[in-house]
Amino acid sequence: MTKPVCAIVGVGPGNGAAFARRFAREGYMVALLARSCSTTEALESELHDSKAYACDAIDAQSIDAAFAGIERDFGPISVLIYNAGSGDCSNVEQTDPAAFEAAWRINALGCLLCSQRVIPGMGKIKESNIVIIGATASLKGNAGFTSFASAKAAQRSLAQSMARHLDPQGIHVGYVIIDGVIDLPRTRQAMSNRSDEFFMNPNHIADAVHYLTTQQRSAWTFELDLRPFGEKW
Repeated sequence: MTKPVCAIVGVGPGNGAAFARRFAREGYMVALLARSCSTTEALESELHDSKAYACDAIDAQSIDAAFAGIERDFGPISVLIYNAGSGDCSNVEQTDPAAFEAAWRINALGCLLCSQRVIPGMGKIKESNIVIIGATASLKGNAGFTSFASAKAAQRSLAQSMARHLDPQGIHVGYVIIDGVIDLPRTRQAMSNRSDEFFMNPNHIADAVHYLTTQQRSAWTFELDLRPFGEKW
């Protein structure tokens, strides 16, 4: 039996790597997409049945080439995890219009382009999933996150529209709101006074994302909020 294929867009050392390891353990062939393969080569060597692909998530030609390579090497994609995201920390007076547009492109446009690329193939698979990794900023625009909040809100609205269109076709769309600080060396260093319980463990986030892809059609989750138990909300 052919193994299912999971494509992860935006693989870094935190959530992206955790998603890759979790789906690899579940028997998936895993495609690791990042702007440069240099960031994913070590993970490729670690995980059996995985391969790194260079992909610029806001460039339609780059996306098409990467996904064509995945389909050639592994076969049709049954799970797409869109984990790419960026945005600067500035208020409305400080925000550079170019940075504002760049945040929208990576969070919303890139999600659209990657989803459009995999949807035709997913329509031929009995069970398929698109999971989009969002943030609390999609729900509330804090003063210092003008570009990021606007872009994430656009992404969340896009995901809602996608779900309403694709769920009836058998393609499950889920949006995961990450409400907390991811446990990474750089966040630990920046917040050295915080306890272990303050941070979100990428492996636990990956468990929740994988669970979304196992749900039965009669009880699909669209939006899932994840936060450490001590987070104020």
